[in-house]
Amino acid sequence: MMDAIKMHEVTQKFGAVTAVEQLTLAVQEGEIFGLLGPDGAGKTTIMRLLAGLLTPSAGEAWVCGFHTLSDVEALRNHISYMPQRFGLYLDLTVQENIDFYADLYNVPQTIRKEKIPELLAFSNMTAFRDRQARNLSGGMKQKLALACALVHTPKVLFLDEPTNGVDPMSRRDFWRILGKLLEEKVTIFVSTSYLDEAERCDRVGLLYKGRLILAGRPAEIKAKMNGVLLEIRCSAPRTVLPLLKAVMQPRSAGLFGNKIHLVAMGEAAQVEADLKEKLRELDIQGEVAVITPSLEDVFISMLTTGESGD
Repeated sequence: MMDAIKMHEVTQKFGAVTAVEQLTLAVQEGEIFGLLGPDGAGKTTIMRLLAGLLTPSAGEAWVCGFHTLSDVEALRNHISYMPQRFGLYLDLTVQENIDFYADLYNVPQTIRKEKIPELLAFSNMTAFRDRQARNLSGGMKQKLALACALVHTPKVLFLDEPTNGVDPMSRRDFWRILGKLLEEKVTIFVSTSYLDEAERCDRVGLLYKGRLILAGRPAEIKAKMNGVLLEIRCSAPRTVLPLLKAVMQPRSAGLFGNKIHLVAMGEAAQVEADLKEKLRELDIQGEVAVITPSLEDVFISMLTTGESGD
C-alpha cells in the first residue's frame, strides 16, 4: 500500500519562532491519522503545509504523490482542507452552499445530480437543504462544511479540529460519517484536542512544540507508558494531589476529573501497596487501583517528564 501523505524533515519557521521542527511522517492510503497536541503545538501549520498553502522553511512533502510546492495545482484537485473556520456562507441555504463549492471545483452537472443528494443523505441534512446556514446548530454547520469539502470526491481529507466546540452528540455523528468515508478508501488526516476521539484513529501522532514526540497505533502508544498508572478516588483531590506528589515523588501526577492519576516506577502490586500506606499515613480516606493508561495519560506523562519517543 502506498503512502497518501509523506513528509520528510519538514521545518516551518515564522521569524524567530519554529512552528514545526524536522517532521518526518507517512500516512497510508485509506488510513485515518490523528494529530494530537495542545494549542500552539503546530497542528494547523502542518495542515496548511500539506494543503500547499505554506512554503516550508526546509524539507519536502507529498500528498497523493504530488509535491506540495511544484505540483500544487494538481494536488488541489485530489484533496480537501477543512480549516477550523470553514468558509460557509451564512446567507445561503444548505443546498446553495454545496452548489457553490461544486462550482468552485468545476464538478460536472451529471455528477452533481447523484453526488449532492448522496452527501445530504450521508450527513443527515436532506430535511434542511432549504435552511440558511446561519440558522443551523454548530454541529449541523460542521456537517455542512464536511459535505462541501467532499463535493469533488477528494482522495485525502484534511480536518483541522473539526469537532472543536461541538456538542457530544454531534461529535459522535461526525465520527460516524468519517467512518463511512474510510469504507470508500478516503485518507483522513485529522487534528483534535479530544483524546477520546484519537482512540478512533488507525494511528496517532503526539505533537508538542512543533516536534512529533511519538507516533503509532493507539494500543502501541499506550504500551509505551513508562511506569505504573494508579487512580486515586478521594474527597478534595485538589488538596490531596500536592501531598501525594511530595511523599511519593511520582514520575507524573495530575487531576483527571474528580480523580487523581499518578505514575510511579516499580512493580504494580508493590507500588499500589506503597500508595495505600502513604494515604493511611496522611490520614486520607480513598480508593486506589492500578488502571490501564489512556492516550491522555501517556501524553500528559510524557509532557510532564520531558520524555520523547524515538
